[in-house]
Amino acid sequence: MDFRLAASFTDALARLPAQDQKAVKVSVMDLQLDPSAPGLQMHRIDKSKDPNFWSARVNRDIRLILHKTGASLLVAYVDHHDEAYAWAERRRIETHPRTGAVQIVESLERVEEAQPDLARMWAEPEPAIATVHEAPARFLFDGLDDEVLLAVGVPADWTAPVRRTTEDAFFDLVQHLPGEAAEALLEYASTGRFKPPEPQLEPVSPDPYQHPDARRRFVAFENADELATALDAPWDKWSVFLHPSQRAVVERRYNGPARVAGSAGTGKTVVALHRAVKAARADADARVLLTTFSEPLARHLEAKLAVLMGPDRSVAPRITVASFQALAMELFQLAFGRKPRIASEQQVEAALAEAAAELGLKGFSTRFLLVEWSQVIDPREVKSADDYDVVPRLGRKSRLGSRQRQALWPIFESARGKLTEQALLTWPMAFNRLADHYADRADKPFGHVVVDEAQDLGVAELRLMCAIVPPEGADRLFFAGDLGQRIFQQPYSWRDLGADIRGRSTTLKVNYRTSQQIREAADALLPPVLRDVDGRDEDRRGTISVFDGPAPEIRLFRSEQEEQSAVAEHLQSALAAGVTAEQVGVFVRSRQELTRAREAVAAAGLACIEISDRQAHIEGRISIGTMHLAKGLEFRWVIVMACDDDVLPLPERIDSIVEASDLDDVYETERYLLYVAATRARDRLLVTGLAPGSEFLTDLHASTAI
Repeated sequence: MDFRLAASFTDALARLPAQDQKAVKVSVMDLQLDPSAPGLQMHRIDKSKDPNFWSARVNRDIRLILHKTGASLLVAYVDHHDEAYAWAERRRIETHPRTGAVQIVESLERVEEAQPDLARMWAEPEPAIATVHEAPARFLFDGLDDEVLLAVGVPADWTAPVRRTTEDAFFDLVQHLPGEAAEALLEYASTGRFKPPEPQLEPVSPDPYQHPDARRRFVAFENADELATALDAPWDKWSVFLHPSQRAVVERRYNGPARVAGSAGTGKTVVALHRAVKAARADADARVLLTTFSEPLARHLEAKLAVLMGPDRSVAPRITVASFQALAMELFQLAFGRKPRIASEQQVEAALAEAAAELGLKGFSTRFLLVEWSQVIDPREVKSADDYDVVPRLGRKSRLGSRQRQALWPIFESARGKLTEQALLTWPMAFNRLADHYADRADKPFGHVVVDEAQDLGVAELRLMCAIVPPEGADRLFFAGDLGQRIFQQPYSWRDLGADIRGRSTTLKVNYRTSQQIREAADALLPPVLRDVDGRDEDRRGTISVFDGPAPEIRLFRSEQEEQSAVAEHLQSALAAGVTAEQVGVFVRSRQELTRAREAVAAAGLACIEISDRQAHIEGRISIGTMHLAKGLEFRWVIVMACDDDVLPLPERIDSIVEASDLDDVYETERYLLYVAATRARDRLLVTGLAPGSEFLTDLHASTAI
């Protein structure tokens, strides 16, 4: 008998208090081991129109809702006794007659009984005499016939209400529909068209649970270890099944470097995971690298990779998961027999200042020298005055003539020598040395490289990625990233470094992680179209979210104490709503503001953990951290604190500007930081600060209270 969990179960589980969640997990584990265990006290739910719905006892008040057939046992829902029974009485599980996917379908009759006002909005109107002041109701889908609606997964008894829904009732309607139908209708409401069906690259299975739409909402588990892993994380942490639009990118064969783009939450990481496994299975002799910019994200990828591979882990030994820097450490030791000694920023700055003093340089500050070194000289491995004279300085808007570069070059040459005397390397030096080592070698360490969060690849890192795979052959380099989340690197030309992705780039438009309201508010911080240095556009228009939620809030206060009290109250309301502490993230602009976050958490009577390069979540603790460390993380509730007018943008960054022309770049990346922090939220977003607040808050489309 197949044992499955439904997304509706894991969503409901996350809303229960922590103590009840633990009891539920124990019961589900017992259920998998012995579905007939007498302690579960199963009862058929007689009032449900689906005869296969049963309840199972967790404790005096909590009940599991199961769907039992001769071939499978599905854990569909969990809640308090009355609410659990009511959920089952309103639903049925069936195979859609047109798509062939299994669905959880709400009973239209029961919805109309529970929400008569909503039902009246989609009912046939009574004949009436129109007045000159009344505009006729606009029905979003009135021109679509049943065949079209059935083809996108709308249940047969819901086609009439869909055709009669208005813009005002739309989000109330779609929450009652199966996920694939809701997504298709959202697409149509946003663009006026349905996406054409993706070509089937594999034979269609007769099993309705194997349909691509069903696989994203129902997952089978073959052993207790897999089930335990799934129960300890929310659905979106371990469900790695593909939307058809994502599958098309995964299955496509690329004869050159390729990239998938899309705004936060559109599933780029899931595509990257599938690409890595696909490459390993298609090329039995090759090693595959799956890499990203930080250690926590690398560990996150590793955990999801294990779920994706399931019981067939035959390719696991040939897939390496590592951060950029951990990869460089390992390869450096293999290539040169030792690990590199990496210089700190303070050591580099001291070498530049000492060189400038010795050579008597005038007119350029140490800060200017450090930025020029880190953005131009070091990553591009400039080796001579002649090279410096012609090197592109993209991202550096202060112009330098040939004479100025000739005057500056001895400083950089001397500073590099001082680091060498101390046996120190910078990270770009290590990456470039490895790139030079592997560039002309026939034996490459990897056959395929997949990069997640690729917008944060620097020049030297990208050179290394291109050098460690064979130059010829299909699917050697694949990148997943979002220009709107570029917060660590200056723009530069990928094409000049051998990673020309023109014609091999796809932008995903369906957001699975963030509610429609939060996504729309955050998207207002960025231009609708972003263009890279090579002229490739990322068009963010037409992106849709697959679920609705509360509007984000901006709250401004007269003092830090008022802000901390309000945030503490918000944290307590999160836990009262069934959100666990580890599902809440609090972010601030810099380490200077972390004290405000700690005190707010303490005022709520809760414990916190500071997000670091090694960990981001601990059970029972609120995660706090800077906006930079928010990258790649996900939380149900997010609070972005201390968005004061003298904090965001960060004054130190503005004060460090050497040329007025660099101001636009600073403001752009500071705006991107707020976007990254805001889009970590799935269900709720609160932004706080001291009045009048950051100037960026006027662009964040949210309700403001002072």
